[in-house]
Amino acid sequence: MIYKGGEIVELTNELIEQITRLVVKELNKKVPIVKDNVDNKQYDSIFRDIQKSKRGMNRKEVVIGIGPAFGSVIKKTINDLEHVKVIKEIMAGIEEEGMLPRVIRVNKTSDVAFIGKEAANMSGSGVSIGIQSKGTAIIHQRDLYPLTNLELFPQAPLLTLDIYRQIGKNAARYAKGVQVKPIESKNDFTVRAKYQVKAALMHTRETEFVVTAKNSVDIGLI
Repeated sequence: MIYKGGEIVELTNELIEQITRLVVKELNKKVPIVKDNVDNKQYDSIFRDIQKSKRGMNRKEVVIGIGPAFGSVIKKTINDLEHVKVIKEIMAGIEEEGMLPRVIRVNKTSDVAFIGKEAANMSGSGVSIGIQSKGTAIIHQRDLYPLTNLELFPQAPLLTLDIYRQIGKNAARYAKGVQVKPIESKNDFTVRAKYQVKAALMHTRETEFVVTAKNSVDIGLI
């Protein structure tokens, strides 16, 4: 329920979509649209580009694929977790299982499933983690279809640093071929209403930096 004109109005999906369109319209008046050929290097980034990504040969490798704006244009998830801390937790989880993390930036898409699929194709073990700037994450595997996955974590506002560490651990265990207990997903029916506008704006912003012809690159923390 929300107040509108002094009256209580039910917060329906239609009303949420109307609010989202209005906010996006107003934001676009004030924020210039970034063209696909803009180089992320003009933004202060927590990462540095190392080299063009290639498929790894080490079977102990688990690749973390991040979105085009992750850690540069956008530096926090939808619930204000710092990207650098998120990545460090995921890497720590992978390392705790005796596996090796590698981080790549996927430039050709902002869709979490396709980010994860691209990362899986580059992974020596064939297992990967994909993560968007807003925090939505996925554990993927090379021989799965893009929209199929090992585990999906769609409610980014409910993800904590501890959960991201568990995501890293589970991805590593899938890569090792040992028994994995899927991470219990939290659920909050109010999350969509609270975060839909912010999620739409963050995804729109990240999508502005997609360059479909640009290769993925290996990156390191600065």
